[in-house]
Parts: sequence; structure tokens; C-alpha cells
Amino acid sequence: MNITIFDVEDWERETFERLREDHELTLTADSLTAQNASQFSDADVISTFVYSDLDDETLKKFDHLKLIATRSTGFDHIDMDHCNDREIAICNVPEYGSATVAEHTFGLLLTISHRLEEAIDRTRKGDFSPRGLQGFDLEGKTFGVIGTGNIGQHVIRIAHGFGMNVIAFDLQPNADAAEKFGFDYVEFDELLKQSDVVSLHVPGSAKTKHLIGADQFKLMKRGAVLINTARGALVDERAMLRSLAEGNLAAAGLDVLSEEPVIREEAELLRRVYEQHHSLDTLLVDQVLIRMRNVVVTPHSAFNTREAVQRIIDTTVDNIVAFTRGNRKNRINAEQAVANV
Repeated sequence: MNITIFDVEDWERETFERLREDHELTLTADSLTAQNASQFSDADVISTFVYSDLDDETLKKFDHLKLIATRSTGFDHIDMDHCNDREIAICNVPEYGSATVAEHTFGLLLTISHRLEEAIDRTRKGDFSPRGLQGFDLEGKTFGVIGTGNIGQHVIRIAHGFGMNVIAFDLQPNADAAEKFGFDYVEFDELLKQSDVVSLHVPGSAKTKHLIGADQFKLMKRGAVLINTARGALVDERAMLRSLAEGNLAAAGLDVLSEEPVIREEAELLRRVYEQHHSLDTLLVDQVLIRMRNVVVTPHSAFNTREAVQRIIDTTVDNIVAFTRGNRKNRINAEQAVANV
């Protein structure tokens, strides 16, 4: 088969080269876009990372596409209707970095609670005064986890290590996990009311879009902190900006933003806004959030450790090999696709 792998870093090439033994292989550091897709239109299999476009405009340029091997757990960035209509198979990496993302969650939280960004910036300028850098303890605070899958469970385990009281919400409560990790499930609104810190660990979909909006921010404790390492669209960012400006939400730690693909490619900003119908209002809100002192933003890098990325590419190669041999390893089925809508 003709296989094209996008978004490849130099150190990843050795693992992907395993595919060359039995297939025609193209490795490129470029992301897949509607503009360059025609250069790779002969591909039977493509594999992309989070930086590539997998919308209808891009996918229709592939004449022989049989498989998309996304190097991610989520698949909300793929045009599922297009793939279903053309019977293009999709496989993902269901588990690679639960501990990795959980650690990043607390990296964001500790940056906020100990004012680390401001403290580091100050000392680099030669100012060693602690004035104005007072933070807060995590011990004794109530930590609310929305979504208790693999990542959520790792987050809960770490939170207990800090001496935090953990409560959680999930549409499908896991009684075994609650007993194992020592936390209680509560209703969604109750979690928002009780939590000093709210951390999001649910997939992105039409059903979870703006899960946290204006009404939810009103329910949250005054002075609460929001952490989002899941998907930017889970939060109504305009409502978050208002809550921050009014002092109801004290701070936010964000590894994801709704319009991060546009922000990432500022040279093509206007073209993307008008041609791809991105929300200019939300984009402007994102730009404001990035510059706020009580908001910590990282560039969708919670997954990005050497170990986690190696697990991603190993699984991706195994997924592709299984597909070429007629097996269904980590295939996204119709039920999962419907649940994601």
C-alpha cells in the first residue's frame, strides 16, 4: 500500500521506517492541509498528528484513501460523515499518555497556585522581592474532576497526593474506580458549586461543546480555578473571559483553545478566518486570554513527552500493519462515531 505519514519529527523516522519493508512509504515533516493534499493524493493510508486538517475539503483530494491512522485518542477533528460515505476506516491511539496529561494538569495548577510564571519572570529581571506573589495551598482544597476515564483517574490519584478532597462527575460513573482511588461522584452542578479547582477530562464532541458556559461559571465558587487539558471547545471562552474579568473565576490553566489551529498559523490568519469559517470573536478572545496574568496557556503540549509520543507512534505503526493484514486493531466503529456527534 501507499502510506504517507505527516507531521514527522526526525527522531520518529526510525520507528515509521518499519513500514517500508512491505509498503511504499512517504514521510514528511509537513502537516496535511487542503493546499498540499493533492501532492499526496495517491495515498491509500495517511497518518496525521494534531496539526493537520482532516476536513471534507482536504479528504476529497485523496482518490484511493482507505485508512486514516490518527495519532491521537480523540477523532473529533476528522470529518466523520465524509469517511462514512466513502467507507474510509479510522483507527486511533486509545491510550498513550494518561499519566503524562495528568502531570501536565498539575503543572498548570502549580504554576497558578504558586504564581510561578510571574516569579520566574521577575527573578530573570533581577528582582527577588516576593511582594505580590502570594499563592495558595492545594492541600485541603476540593478538586472537581469532570470525566473519570484513564486520564481523570490519574489526575485523581495525583490530587490525593497533594492532600486534596476529590469529587467527580461522569455520565457513566465507575464504582470500582471510586472505591480504588477514594473519591465520591456528585451531580454536575454540585461539583461546580463545591470545587475550588475544576479540571476537564472529557472528549470533544457536539454534545460536550460549551459544557462550561455562562450558567456554569455562575455556579462555580468565587475564586475557583479552571483547568482544561482536554479540548478547547468544552469551554465557552467568551463566558470564561467575562467570569475572569468580573473576578468570579480567579484563574485558568489551559492547554487547549478553541481557535488554536488558527493561532498556530498566524501568517494565514485572515485566509483561514474567511475561507474556513473560524469564529473571529472566539479567536480574539483566545488572544486576550493568552495575555492575561491570571491565565496560563500552553500550546496543546500536555501529551508531549518523549515516552508518550513513542507510545503513540508504536501504536500507530501497529494499527497500520494490522489494517494491511485485514485486522481491526483500534478501529473506530459506527457506535463510537455516533457517540462523538
